Order: sequence, then C-alpha cells, then structure tokens
Amino acid sequence: MASILARASAGVPPSVPQGESHPAATGLAGFRREFYQCLSARSDELFELVEAVLCADGPVRSLVDLTLVAEHRRGHGALYDGLNRGRVEIGRFRRALAGLPLPRAAGERLVLAVDVSPWLRPDASTSPGRSFCHTYGRSKDQHLMIPGWPYSIIAALETGRTSWTAVLDAVRLEAEADVAAVTAAQIRDLVIRLIEARQWQLGDEDILLVFDAGYDLPRLAFLLADLPVEVLGRLCSDRVLRRPAPSRREHCLANPAGGRPPKHGGEFRFADPATWHIPDQATST
Repeated sequence: MASILARASAGVPPSVPQGESHPAATGLAGFRREFYQCLSARSDELFELVEAVLCADGPVRSLVDLTLVAEHRRGHGALYDGLNRGRVEIGRFRRALAGLPLPRAAGERLVLAVDVSPWLRPDASTSPGRSFCHTYGRSKDQHLMIPGWPYSIIAALETGRTSWTAVLDAVRLEAEADVAAVTAAQIRDLVIRLIEARQWQLGDEDILLVFDAGYDLPRLAFLLADLPVEVLGRLCSDRVLRRPAPSRREHCLANPAGGRPPKHGGEFRFADPATWHIPDQATST
C-alpha cells in the first residue's frame, strides 16, 4: 500500500508505480490523478498536505506536526502558503467522488445516509459562523451544547458491517440555516451528479435516503418528490401523532348532543402502548 501512495512530483500528477496491475490500484491511481487536477493553485503542496493527513500516526492536533510526516516534503512556509493561497475546484471534486465505484445495499440499491456531524470549536472565539452543536457523552453522559461548526454529511451505505464510509458530500450549516431546505438542496445536487455519472439509471430501484431523528421527513419527501428517491427516517421515541378526524356520522353517533366536529382524531403516543390500538398493517421477517 505504501508503494501505491506514491508522493507527487513537482508539477506531475501522482501515479501508481510500474508493475502494479491490480484493479483497486488502477482505480486508486485514477482517482489520485483526478484529485490532483482539482487542485488549481499550490497543487503540489496541497496534495502532499492531504497525504500527510492520511498517513499521520494518530489524530492531527496541529499543522506543524504535518510537516514532520514523511509524505510532506516541503517546509512550514509552504504549508501555510498552500492553505492561504491554494485553491480546490470543489465542483469537479464532487463529480469525481460521484463517479467512483460506490458501495451498494441488497439488490445493488443505492442507499444514502444523511446526518449532521459537528466540528467542535469551543476555544475559537474569533472563528466566524459558529453555532451551538448538540453533543452527548462528553461529561458524565450529559447532553451539552458546545460552540462549533455543524456539517451536513451524506455517505453511501452497504450491507453488512464495515469500518469504511463512502462520504460523498459535506456542507457546513450556517447558524440561522433552514436545515430542511439546505439538506434538500444538498441531496438534489448529489442525486443529479449520481445520475449524470450513471450510478442510477431508468429501471433501477429508487435511491433510499436514510435520516436520523430530528429531520422534517414529510417536508423533505415533498421537496424531493420529483427525484427517484425514497425517504426513510427514524422518529423520536416521545413523538405524538394524531389519527384522522372521524367522519361527521361517526361524530354524531359519539356525540348525540352535537358540538363542533374535531379537526383530528385520537392521539398515537409512541411512549404509551395503550394508545397504539390494533395496527392497520403488520409485517414480520
């Protein structure tokens, strides 16, 4: 693997050394060349910086530590110059990610998971655009709100257990952002890129979108109704739903004295099995 991760020469896109013919090595070489082409300014420094992050022993705690990694051949000045003056063509890089072989679920179906992951910045008081991010388990299993940058991340899932995650897109959420609107726009752009890359074609099953609790699933389904997607989400355990309102005849039979017809039916409380009644449908596997 070390031979595959060859360092970039000045002005020359990286490639796999001679003699490597494994399909995975060929695919990795093609992706590295495309990523190098996405770096439109200070490309050599930025490429070595990315390899230093990937090859560093343990988490990266400071930029200076990256200059000590063997894959980073330039000095401190080049590192800061690359970060300050380097440029990445994000649109081209996103298209490159959409064109890679993606993990699939059962039946070769595309399944995309959407969630928010925070980059906590509690001590960066001068960093712009911080908002309070919800965290759990950082102090005696307590829920805490810590300043940071929340990111909406979309990843492709596969069947079975794995340590690898195919991250396809990430968008930072502004402090006053409409999360549902931003997420819907992010998903729309990604699905269009996947269709253009022929990851989904007519006749394939709809792309399954999986959301955690906290998302406005009906609104997302409405905003994405014109795309070949299905929305699946987890609901909070304390959610309370309302059944359909009874018909006028049923209302008159239940209330002979009359009165205004109700707008909603009875409650369906997730936490109270007594309100569940007989299920309309049941399935088992």
